[in-house]
Amino acid sequence: MSDDRKLAMPPVMNGADGAPRRIGVEIEMNGLPLDALAELVANALDLTVEETGRYERALHGDSAGDWQVEVDFQLLKELGREVRDEDTFADDLRSTAEEALKRLAEPLVPLELVSPPLPMERLSDIRRLIPLLRDAGAKGTSENLTNAFGMQFNPEIPAADSDTLLAYLKAFLCLQDWLFKRADIDVARRATSYVDPFPSEYVRAVVAVDYWPDRDRMIDDYLTANPTRNRALDLMPLFLHLDEQRVRAATDDPLIKARPTFHYRLPNSDIGRPGWGMELAWNDWLEVERLAADRDRLDACCRAYTAFLDQPLQRWLGNWAGRVRRRWLSQ
Repeated sequence: MSDDRKLAMPPVMNGADGAPRRIGVEIEMNGLPLDALAELVANALDLTVEETGRYERALHGDSAGDWQVEVDFQLLKELGREVRDEDTFADDLRSTAEEALKRLAEPLVPLELVSPPLPMERLSDIRRLIPLLRDAGAKGTSENLTNAFGMQFNPEIPAADSDTLLAYLKAFLCLQDWLFKRADIDVARRATSYVDPFPSEYVRAVVAVDYWPDRDRMIDDYLTANPTRNRALDLMPLFLHLDEQRVRAATDDPLIKARPTFHYRLPNSDIGRPGWGMELAWNDWLEVERLAADRDRLDACCRAYTAFLDQPLQRWLGNWAGRVRRRWLSQ
């Protein structure tokens, strides 16, 4: 199966060093055995599969790096890396406990396909995989009330200075009501708090037109208001990459991994639904990219959003998402 349609690209394609920006993609699903998922992706991309744990597979052979297929459950993955001596009583107990945990987790915990940092043009590889996975039986968010599954984009930052990073954050906050409406977040994902919106007081502070602090204060303000990775746009991995000591003083969450990317966690993974793909979520993210790259339009949008937030009646009864759609999108 092939798909020759071209995906739109962001306005800024290179980083500050001139190298092309890359992007990682993560897709959660169930309905397939771990090895079947790994073999399908390996065959489609001409990769080889290595068992790196009982619940993890590494796919080698891509010039961009290794792909990962794994059960998205940290404790189970850690147990699956242990070497067991089946002749010992202690290991028999561990094996029994692990098997019980596995059975409990299977209906609730997704498998996750994680790409390496890919050149952005290679998002077409992800798009090509989705119908193959669906045809093989992959199930997504809407297949079950407990399927709180997501698709996550990790676009590399174009630069690490505070003005660039704040422009993206401001753009996201201005557009978040529209993005949430467009994403139609599944009830299970809303209940889990994985993609909680930013606190309203923090939003008001950041979208103020005169809020352009240095990077240290930007990170401190973020950590004070958001000492969690459960945000639709999670900046913890980026800030850990930029200032590990500062972030670790605020949180010791071992699941936060340093990387020079924005971590956009909002979209559902509805991989089992016919016709579903990554285009809607990707094109919506590009509106953030375009607004962030246009300082005049960004400042005007921030002023309009601040005025909206300053009117209590508008805040409760108004429709900012509708205003975004009519006025502040690039297309």
